Amino acid sequence: MSRKSFIAATALTAVLLGATPSMADNMITVSTGQIFRTLDPAKMSDQNDYAAVVNLYDALLTVVEGGALAPELAESWEVSDDAKEVVFKIRDDAVFTDGSPVEASDVVYSIERLQRINQGPANLFKGVLDEGAVTAVDPKTVKFTLSKTFSPFLATVPSIFILNADIVKENAGDDDGQTWLSTNVAGSGAYLVKDYDRGTGLTIVRNKDYFAGFNDKPIDEVRWIVVNDEATVRSLAASGELTVSGAFQAPDTYKALEDMGRFYIDKFSTATVFLLKLNTKIAPTDDIHIRKAIALATDYDTIREVIYPGGLLSTPLPSAFADFHADDIPAPAFDMEAAKAEIEKSKYAGQEIPITLGYVAGTKFEEEISLLMQSNLEQLGFKVTQQADPWNRITEIATKEETTPAVNQIFFGPVYPSPDSIFFSQYHSDSAGTWASMEWLLDPEVDAMINEARGTADVDKQAEIYRSLQHKLVDMQPDVFLLTLDAQLAIDKCLTGYKYVPMQSVPYDFTRWSWNCE
Repeated sequence: MSRKSFIAATALTAVLLGATPSMADNMITVSTGQIFRTLDPAKMSDQNDYAAVVNLYDALLTVVEGGALAPELAESWEVSDDAKEVVFKIRDDAVFTDGSPVEASDVVYSIERLQRINQGPANLFKGVLDEGAVTAVDPKTVKFTLSKTFSPFLATVPSIFILNADIVKENAGDDDGQTWLSTNVAGSGAYLVKDYDRGTGLTIVRNKDYFAGFNDKPIDEVRWIVVNDEATVRSLAASGELTVSGAFQAPDTYKALEDMGRFYIDKFSTATVFLLKLNTKIAPTDDIHIRKAIALATDYDTIREVIYPGGLLSTPLPSAFADFHADDIPAPAFDMEAAKAEIEKSKYAGQEIPITLGYVAGTKFEEEISLLMQSNLEQLGFKVTQQADPWNRITEIATKEETTPAVNQIFFGPVYPSPDSIFFSQYHSDSAGTWASMEWLLDPEVDAMINEARGTADVDKQAEIYRSLQHKLVDMQPDVFLLTLDAQLAIDKCLTGYKYVPMQSVPYDFTRWSWNCE
C-alpha cells in the first residue's frame, strides 16, 4: 500500500463520506435556478457544476479579478521559448482532504482520466495534449508537452481540477469512477460536501484543515437551493433564510429584495452574452434568410431596456474583450419590413412556417421574451410552438441536432479568460453537441479560423483573425445577439467578497468571501 493509500484508508470515512465540522458559525444560503448535475470535475459544463467544483477541488492555477492568472496548487511555472512545454512546481504543503500530499502523479491521472471520459473541458485539449503529454518529473514537478502552439493554454489550466488518484482508483468501478464521483469528492478543496441532492440543492462545509487557509471571517457553510420561481425567492428573502440571490432573477425581484433593507444589489458588467441560438441543421432555421428574418424580427430595445436590462451586443464576442472586438460591426436592428423581405428570399416563402421557440422553464423573463418573439414572428407567417424545458432537459436535448429546437435562449460566459473560450466552445465542430453549441454550425472555414488563432502567439495576428471571424459569424447569423449581461446579485449586507471574474463560477469560490457581522 502506498503512503497516500494508507493515509486515505484512515481518513476516507471521516472526510469523504460527509463528516462535517461541529456547528457552522457563518452559514449562507444561495438561490439558483439550475440543478447541480454532477460533482465530477471531468464532466462539469455549466455554471452550477463549476460553482460546486471550484469549492471542492483545486487546480494548478486559478483566475482573479481582472482575468489574471494566479497560483493555486502550483507555486510557480515556466514556459519554454516555443510555448510548447510548460512545467509546474506544486506547493510542498498542498494536501488532499484526507491528508495525503498532492503530487505530480495526481495531475497526470486527472488529465488522462479527463481525456478518457472526453466530456466537460476535455474538448479544450483535443489536438493539443496527446497521449503521454503530461508527465511527472518528480513528485512535486509536472510537465505538459503540447503537440502544437496553443496560445490560450495557460488560460485553460484553471479548468483542470486535480483528483486524488489513489481514492478515485479505489472507487473506479467499471466507469473510471464516474458513478462514484458524481456524488462523492476526492479533492483538495476548501470545502467538503455535507448534503447533495441533484434536483434540490447542495450544502458544503468548510474544511478547517485546508492547506491554503482562510481569511479571518470565513464562510463556514454554504447551502444552495434550487428555486424555479421568483415568488419563492422573494419569500425566502422575506423569511430571513436567503443570503444571496441568483444572478438571473427578474428585475422586480431585485427591487423587492433591495426594498427589504437587508440586501445590497451588486451590479456589474460581464463578458456573458445572452443569445437566441438558432439550430442551423433543422427546418426552418437551416435557411440563412429565415435566420436573418428572426434577427430582424427581434425587438432589441424592449428586451434590453424593459424585459431584461443589459448591454449592447453586436457580435458573438462581448466588448469586454476590447482588444479583439470588431467595433465596425453595427448594432442589430429591429425591422419587420426587412424581415419580410428575407423570408421572401427563403425556400420557405409563400407557406406557413412552423417553428419551435425553446427557453428555460420557470424563468419569467425568458417566457416574456419568447412571447414577444411569438407575437412578432406570427405577423410574418410563422406558426410558433413554445417549448419550456427545465435546464437539465435542455442539456440533454442539446446533444442531438434533431432534438435541439430551432430557437433557444442561452446565456454563455467564458469558461476561461480568452476570446478562444467564446469561439471554440460555441462554434468549433469539436464542441458540437452541448448546450453551448446549439447552433450546430459545423463549418470547416470557421473551424480553420479558430484553429489559426489558437496556433499563433502573435496577439496582433489573433486580433485580426478574431475580428474577421466575427464578421463571418454575423453574416452566417447562427445566433441572434440579444445583449451582454449586466449582472446583479442581491447580497446580505453582512456578506462581502464577491468580485466578478471572467471565468465560469470562479467568483463563487467562497474562500474569497467574508461574513462581517457578529
